[in-house]
Amino acid sequence: MQVWPGEAYPLGATYDGAGTNFAVFTEAANRVELCLLHDDGSETAVELRESDAFVRHAYLPGVMPGQRYGFRAHGPYAPERGLRCNSSKLLLDPYARAISGSIHWGEEVYGYHFDSPDKRNDLDSAPHTMTSVVVNPYFDWGDDRRPRIGYHETVIYEAHVKGLTMRHPGLPEELRGTYAALAHPAIIEHLVELGVTTLELMPVHQFVNDHRLVDMGLNNYWGYNTIGFFAPHNAYASWGDRGQQVLEFKSAVRALHEAGIEVILDVVYNHTAEGNHLGPTLSFKGLDNPQYYRLTDDQRYYMDTTGTGNSLLMRSPHVLQLIMDSLRYWVTEMHVDGFRFDLAATLARQFHEVDRLSSFFDLVQQDPVVSQVKLIAEPWDVGEGGYQVGNFPPLWTEWNGKYRDTVRDLWRGEPRALAEFASRLTGSSDLYQDDGRRPLASINFVTCHDGFTLHDLVSYNDKHNEANGEDNRDGESHNRSWNCGTEGETNDPAVRELRARQMRNFIATLMLSQGVPMISHGDEVARTQRGNNNAYCQDSELAWVRWPEGTGDGAAGLGAELLAFTRAMVWLRKDHPVFRRRRFFHGRPVEGTHDELSDIAWFTPEGKEMTQRDWDRAQASALTVFLNGNAISEPGPRGERISDDSFLLMFNASPKTLDFVVPVNHGRQWEVVVDTARPDGVPPGTGAKVQAGDRLTLVDRSMAVLRRPV
Repeated sequence: MQVWPGEAYPLGATYDGAGTNFAVFTEAANRVELCLLHDDGSETAVELRESDAFVRHAYLPGVMPGQRYGFRAHGPYAPERGLRCNSSKLLLDPYARAISGSIHWGEEVYGYHFDSPDKRNDLDSAPHTMTSVVVNPYFDWGDDRRPRIGYHETVIYEAHVKGLTMRHPGLPEELRGTYAALAHPAIIEHLVELGVTTLELMPVHQFVNDHRLVDMGLNNYWGYNTIGFFAPHNAYASWGDRGQQVLEFKSAVRALHEAGIEVILDVVYNHTAEGNHLGPTLSFKGLDNPQYYRLTDDQRYYMDTTGTGNSLLMRSPHVLQLIMDSLRYWVTEMHVDGFRFDLAATLARQFHEVDRLSSFFDLVQQDPVVSQVKLIAEPWDVGEGGYQVGNFPPLWTEWNGKYRDTVRDLWRGEPRALAEFASRLTGSSDLYQDDGRRPLASINFVTCHDGFTLHDLVSYNDKHNEANGEDNRDGESHNRSWNCGTEGETNDPAVRELRARQMRNFIATLMLSQGVPMISHGDEVARTQRGNNNAYCQDSELAWVRWPEGTGDGAAGLGAELLAFTRAMVWLRKDHPVFRRRRFFHGRPVEGTHDELSDIAWFTPEGKEMTQRDWDRAQASALTVFLNGNAISEPGPRGERISDDSFLLMFNASPKTLDFVVPVNHGRQWEVVVDTARPDGVPPGTGAKVQAGDRLTLVDRSMAVLRRPV
């Protein structure tokens, strides 16, 4: 075999049409072998003799796409100094563009012996671990163009590749649960009709099924256990894992773009699947443990602000390079449109505390590629001072956990929720205005993958996670949920009606709030997980979306009704710029709009303007909000004035029926366009006409939307 010196950049395996360049960083290892793996179980080892700035490299003519490979790092195994080199462990390339196979758990993939953790383990891991794959970078993108949808027009749909598609009746069996399923017309048609603009995929970076879960007969279904930051997860490929997963993912992105839908990835750069000092040796740990991970003063152990065993070392230039190279790769080569960063507060921990001026934010801010796509932070981690909602830099948007909590509190009847609800409804200016951000910095959500589904939020007071095998100890215990009087499934028509109304309340509130709405997959069809609020390990029908078509039970009717209502609310939002303003409300008439009315006003159910005393009342749970469509302060894309219909939003979160007086002096005639007390929500053209001063009766825990044409 010919071995040429090759180049130190780019890192990873780079195929050029005639051969492949291999490059890997390690400062800890004394010697590195590139191992080419063959289907008969044998391997060919090539020592990487060339080294530039601790990057070992070589070029091998004739090595083609589909070739499996790994590295063996020869060097010190001294855990007390943070060093865990062990040449008996075949290591994944941190820059692998594809990964083949899965882990067969046993002592072979660990660096120590189970019965003697201080003793080095020299069992060969190659037959038991995953392997890196050389991929062909060439792909016909055709005339693919990123949709580049503005935040003010964005509706995010958070989905799991398998969970969304596994039970869809319109998909061929062989495609279900795969990237190809995302590109199928049945899925794309659903998203387009729903009004979704942006598909946010739960982790598709190559991840690992934990040893503990596999022993329990479970899987790491959610995928927040990354081992390959450049590789699409191979189990979601329908036709092979020797690079086919890359082509299939690209094809899915291309198809979604053709439909005008963006693709955002939920990415996990805060930790890896190698766990703590008792975790396996799969890649980073064996190549250069102290360069990749945050270690404690006793370097045998790992600092953990993620709850997963380790945290990446965010002050290491090699970690920062890895993350930025990965982000650029997914934008430039895979054509994705943005990222949602899991436990993003950990990425800001350059030393210990969360730091808005950390190197990671500096790198993102100045990067000409990454800075131009959607960047969404999950603004917390489990470390000290980790809750950072509202504290990320201006370039970023954030999952607004305070929005979720406040909206849940209002509709379940918690006291003293009204004043904060008003802030959340109008874009959370208390969180984002002081650093120059706009309402669109707030990613609003009521539910997400983590926690109850929308159906379960109104059906369970307590979590029911027994299927996870942890005696119901896992998962959040304080869910701000309300079961509407009965825990779990029931045939009581009054309870079922109330639950359906509550789900419509949540959907309507979400779509009429300023900011960027996010729907969790399946909520639009009343998906249930039977009270499990931590389905991370449930790769089963418990967690997969059960579509209304073909279910043949009462849930089918509920799912179809809620789907129709959700579509109507999404499109109401899309049709009216007053619900998706790019600037905060002023609370006064807007100059240059020739309208004497304030751009927003707040009223009691009696139609009187709210006073501070009204806001401070502990049991206050009802109000009317006036949104002036003729007082939108921001201009259109060509500087034109934007005008819209005006709206009254009437919220009755109380447990009793209330009469709402239509405010005077804010419009003479109105039409009811939404009433969550009705299963159909009020189809277009069927709403009642009301006059200023009229009384409108809202049943308990319901809301109505009134429109006045411009």
